[in-house]
Amino acid sequence: MAVFGAYGHTGRFVVAELVSRGYVPVLAGRDPERLRVVAAGTGLSARPASVDTPASLDRALAGAAAVINCAGPFAETAAPVIEAALRAGIPYVDVAAEIEANLDTFAHFADRAGAAGTVVVPAMAFFGGLADLLATAAMGDWTVADEVHVAYGLSGWHPTAGTRAAGAVSRQRRGGRRVRYSAGRLEYRDDDLPTLRWTFPAPVGTREVLGEFSMADIVTIPSHLSIPEVGTYMTVEAARDLSAPDTPAPVAADERGRSSQTFLVDVVVRAGGVERRATAHGRDIYAVSAPLAVEAVHRILTGQTRAAGVASAGAMFDAPDFLRSLSPHLALDLPEIVAPQGNAA
Repeated sequence: MAVFGAYGHTGRFVVAELVSRGYVPVLAGRDPERLRVVAAGTGLSARPASVDTPASLDRALAGAAAVINCAGPFAETAAPVIEAALRAGIPYVDVAAEIEANLDTFAHFADRAGAAGTVVVPAMAFFGGLADLLATAAMGDWTVADEVHVAYGLSGWHPTAGTRAAGAVSRQRRGGRRVRYSAGRLEYRDDDLPTLRWTFPAPVGTREVLGEFSMADIVTIPSHLSIPEVGTYMTVEAARDLSAPDTPAPVAADERGRSSQTFLVDVVVRAGGVERRATAHGRDIYAVSAPLAVEAVHRILTGQTRAAGVASAGAMFDAPDFLRSLSPHLALDLPEIVAPQGNAA
């Protein structure tokens, strides 16, 4: 199992999760010295590779069963690593939160990956993958819905250097505009985000949030669910942390290296006047991306998939079953959907 960007903040969590599950990861990335430091004392193989040199990526992926890309900005790394995965004939999973990078993956690789029979799952992380799984689980037997709302109740947000770099690339690609998903399409806007109030389940409660605070969910959810309105919200305090240039990076606060930051993801799907809700809460948005990505690769390698080519988490996997497999890392509240009732919209 190759991990590209193995020395990054999320990459280290992914490596640790793979090892804990009995996999032997190959450490890959662009900085040989940082790779050496991570590999020291572990007995793991380190393979430096540059996204500008396809042959080096081929060497990094040689003999690997799959590759997990943890190296951002994904606008720079996703396409070259997917190309290498296609050449190697192995599955590709990434943890990209960048809206544009995920759009590129669907647009540029859907046909090729499908024709090659290679599984590609972008945004298999806290942003993009988790809300998509929750929305898919909430949809259940519905084939269409009117709207889905994804509200993030973060106690705070200490961004990594990678998060800041990825955000800068996305803002540049959008010309400084913001983006939302409405009426079945992406809209680019120049106005300010609206400030609203959202009532989260306990223990978070009612909080001020920024509306239309768009993350990769506005790509993953509409990629396979027939929902024309995807609303997204972020607690004001977390958004302020992210925007402040002096907010420090996350600091380990337990033996697993997780920070003290907590989260609650609240997903509400509405169709024909009926509402379904699915929630997940846990600790450290970066650390929880590791079991999401590793479980995805495990399911791909063991044939537990529902799609071919490029697909988001909710389309690729049995969403309720996948979420329940994360019980060591997440507390869940999923709707009970007893029997098929047809189209509720």
